[in-house]
Amino acid sequence: QVQLVESGGGLVQAGGSLRLSCAASGRTFSSPGMGWFRQAPGKERELVAAISWSEGYTYYVDSVKGRFTISRDNAKNTVYLQMNSLKSEDTAVYYCAAAPGRTTIRYEYRYWGQGTQVTVSS
Repeated sequence: QVQLVESGGGLVQAGGSLRLSCAASGRTFSSPGMGWFRQAPGKERELVAAISWSEGYTYYVDSVKGRFTISRDNAKNTVYLQMNSLKSEDTAVYYCAAAPGRTTIRYEYRYWGQGTQVTVSS
């Protein structure tokens, strides 16, 4: 059984930083692509960042480019999202997800974590 467990969320002031972690257990895919999504109240869940297994591919939604960095440690089965210069509009529940390969398409992500709340106060 696959489990994705996020951690690192919390309350931070605007301009601050947080680092989210997502630890995977169980067998996902041989070369999984990983993504971080977020969902704010009343809004659709959106892909924030994605990373491939090994070829160095990353994707960022325009609103976080230059502020967020996605990375992974395959030996630890963990993916990270470093979030700097946080803004109030970054407030959301953040989810990590796993797909068979690199993708920016939401429905291709098969496994999801339970989410972690990030609240940015202005």
